[in-house]
Amino acid sequence: MSEQFDAKSFLKTVTHQPGVYRMYDLADEVIYVGKAKDLKKRLSSYFRANVAGEKTRALVKNIAKVDVTVTHTETEALILEHNYIKLYLPKYNVLLRDDKSYPYIFLSASAHPRLSMHRGAKKRKGEYFGPYPDGGAVRESLHLLQKIFPIRQCEDSVYANRSRPCLMYQIGRCLGPCVKGLVSDEDYEEQVNYVRMFLKGKDRQVITSMVEKMELASQQLAFEKAATYRDQIQALRRVQEQQFVSHDSDDDLDVVGIAYENGMACIHALYIRQGKILGSRSYFPKMPVDAEITEVLSSFVSQFYLNQAEGRVIPSEILLGEALGDEQAVIAETLTELAGRKIVIKSSTRGNKAKFQRLAQTNARTALTSKLSHRMTVHQRFTALREALQLNRLERMECFDISHTMGEKTVASCVVFNQDGPLKQEYRRYNISGITGGDDYAAMAQALERRYGSQVDPDRIPDIIFIDGGRGQLSRAYDVVNPLMAEWPKRSILVGVAKGTTRKPGLETLLLTTGEEFSMPADSPALHLIQHIRDESHNHAISGHRAQRAKVRKRSALEDIEGIGPKRRQALLKYMGGLQELKKASREEIAKVPGISRAMAEKIYDALNH
Repeated sequence: MSEQFDAKSFLKTVTHQPGVYRMYDLADEVIYVGKAKDLKKRLSSYFRANVAGEKTRALVKNIAKVDVTVTHTETEALILEHNYIKLYLPKYNVLLRDDKSYPYIFLSASAHPRLSMHRGAKKRKGEYFGPYPDGGAVRESLHLLQKIFPIRQCEDSVYANRSRPCLMYQIGRCLGPCVKGLVSDEDYEEQVNYVRMFLKGKDRQVITSMVEKMELASQQLAFEKAATYRDQIQALRRVQEQQFVSHDSDDDLDVVGIAYENGMACIHALYIRQGKILGSRSYFPKMPVDAEITEVLSSFVSQFYLNQAEGRVIPSEILLGEALGDEQAVIAETLTELAGRKIVIKSSTRGNKAKFQRLAQTNARTALTSKLSHRMTVHQRFTALREALQLNRLERMECFDISHTMGEKTVASCVVFNQDGPLKQEYRRYNISGITGGDDYAAMAQALERRYGSQVDPDRIPDIIFIDGGRGQLSRAYDVVNPLMAEWPKRSILVGVAKGTTRKPGLETLLLTTGEEFSMPADSPALHLIQHIRDESHNHAISGHRAQRAKVRKRSALEDIEGIGPKRRQALLKYMGGLQELKKASREEIAKVPGISRAMAEKIYDALNH
């Protein structure tokens, strides 16, 4: 127990009411947040003579201060605990690191509704279907819907400004509501209703309705219309065969499985709506050593559903792979209050739902085994590299690379690895400016100054900084970083990774700032780790550069001319028939465009031709 903290005096001031407590260390950082039905009883358990569990003993040893907030109910305590965990990210709490909003399919409420992907707050008028596990699942669903139901998916700005139908109309993937006369409002609304029913899981009703419409069209000798319905019915039947449908078509639940081994947990969630599996996702919460499986699952469920606490998101039923004990009723009550309807949390079931439960558990175990295997491989590679470079410790590495095309739009990348592999949330790109195009040395210097020039968090100081380049690039990097390292609590080593003359993987030469050069065997685990971080850095730089270059390519030459705004730009292009025709036009021809004076025509002509 911390010498600075007087537990006996503190416990005398604590009430028996429900509430939330925050534990601080000597640096005044919150290291743990907890809730309790009885604060005095719970907090007293931390300061007994014999405290169970390695995690709790480590926590108590670091306590310097405890703050207590009393609440009226356990439900209030759970919500407050969640908000504090999200705010402070305490190191002794189980943390759900995936805190992004989940994507939906959005059907707008416009005259001719549009289908699109949506994330974030639901402010736009329309209908939301989901949530889906990730953006890929939404894009795949939208692509499928476009093949079956020809509803527009184009941006509203495109839809509002078209005078001729686009390619989607030509290939039968859109009814072309942007152009008058191509489709009646009734026919378009019919397809919108089919989409709506399909996304609500009523695909059988959609097929029944289409069969009736097909038969009616045949009787009326409208054979083309009947053939269209026939094609849609066939496409829908193929989709039905691909999707797993439960016997109870009203199933609307999330199934959460958990696997726990070697200090790592995997939680696998299946999202089931109207009996269909919308998708699934594996989560690996950040957790302290010695955390119990029920604590991990309880923390996940409360954080996961409170993060997206909107009635339509939380399913009516949540099925868990493990029982949560007393916590289960509190979480269910809190979610019910937030959703405004009954939310049931179960850990045992029979029949069809038990199959879902087994499936979630199997997926959790499989994903955990794969993750542990990958982590073991990365650890072995780290050990091999540490031994090859004769380092006392190796916990974090960063690698820099430069990308440009003929000196245009230079981008530098920095990627970060730790002993679990790539830390993608810490990857950075730097758009390089103010240098001579193609000067890679100056670009690298600027990237390193921007990365390390300001104060660096001691926990984020890399043990190795890799520079993708030869001796000159490494020397320039050393000149920049060496003075900055004087203020660091530990020194990093710089290593250049020079490609061989054939530029084939396995023939890289490693360069040290001491002047030493050496190569590693092609099958060396240490070399595989270097190749991995170097390739990540290279790909990260290239993708950033291509995005910047594409921006330039898309930018109109007219945008740089003073006095030419969007309306004049549109008038010029429309009148002249495009940018290429405008470039060929004389001053006199440009001056004929409505809204363009003789002086402005001179300016446009000079800008486009010189």
